[in-house]
Amino acid sequence: MRRALVLAFIALGSTFPASAAPRYTAGYAPCLERAGGVTAAMIECMATEFGVQDRRLNTLYRQALTALPAPRRSALTKAQRAWLAFKTAECAFVLDPDGGTAARIAANDCALRMTTERADQLAAVLASVRGR
Repeated sequence: MRRALVLAFIALGSTFPASAAPRYTAGYAPCLERAGGVTAAMIECMATEFGVQDRRLNTLYRQALTALPAPRRSALTKAQRAWLAFKTAECAFVLDPDGGTAARIAANDCALRMTTERADQLAAVLASVRGR
């Protein structure tokens, strides 16, 4: 039962639903399934996926900076810094000190989900700029 609840929690995007489901790699869901509800194993799956998504985000950010006209670059840099501050604060909030292991899972999911969603947003920006 606990395993099913944790997987459902992650699948639903933790406490704050996203506007669209983020695009995780094909190996992420099977990794969580193999984790069997074990917190350490689940966090390891999340950390692996976070590494992939963080690299993706940084690549897309650099590509968007290159593709945007000069006046938009500074706006993107400002937005990215604000987003990073928000992500840090939001996921710190999710890490409820009284939440036990579920809070650790939720905080890791927060960082992964927000990073993946931001990478998806940057991909859309880049596609828009390239489509002009």
